[in-house]
Amino acid sequence: MNDELARWNQRFSQDGYLFGTPPNRFLASKAALLSKGQAALCIADGEGRNSVWLAEQGLDVEAFDFSPIAAEKARRLAAARGVTVRYEVTDVYGWRWPAETFDVVAAIFVQFADPPMRSFMFQRIVRALKPGGHLLMQGYGPKQLEYKTGGPPYLENLYTGDLLRGAFRSLAVVELREHEEVIHEGSAHGGMSALVDFVARKP
Repeated sequence: MNDELARWNQRFSQDGYLFGTPPNRFLASKAALLSKGQAALCIADGEGRNSVWLAEQGLDVEAFDFSPIAAEKARRLAAARGVTVRYEVTDVYGWRWPAETFDVVAAIFVQFADPPMRSFMFQRIVRALKPGGHLLMQGYGPKQLEYKTGGPPYLENLYTGDLLRGAFRSLAVVELREHEEVIHEGSAHGGMSALVDFVARKP
């Protein structure tokens, strides 16, 4: 983990914002599911592009990332945009995962998680959602290994529709879409990409 933290700290130490400052396009496209005053969680939010956007929509937002450098840049972005987000520096295993707390959980490209960590995280996402709450998730599918335009070089970290449907079987699937699209998110995500979009609601 120390090597991984050092790698991400180095990436986030570069000038500018690694994934840009606009929100993830998939997340922004789900604005109709959001309401002012809702409680939201952004998992591994990096430099804050998604948590800041959610706060701009009037949500009460918490976010965490294990990189203190990313979290500090996220705080600066929130301040520059005039919104408040409660940022914590911790990893997936260290975060507290309170039960039935969030109306929205955003998990955008959280594919640093290997299968054991992913199982832990997915179970706690379900627990953290309020009844009626939505999970908004986008990740890379297996064909991303051919495109090499972002994401991990490990097949086991990538998503398929079947994997997400099985992992979140207790949730009602609202949208599940596997597709290919050109994306541009800072310097880290750029070009044709194999994507999996997933929206699910806790009964």
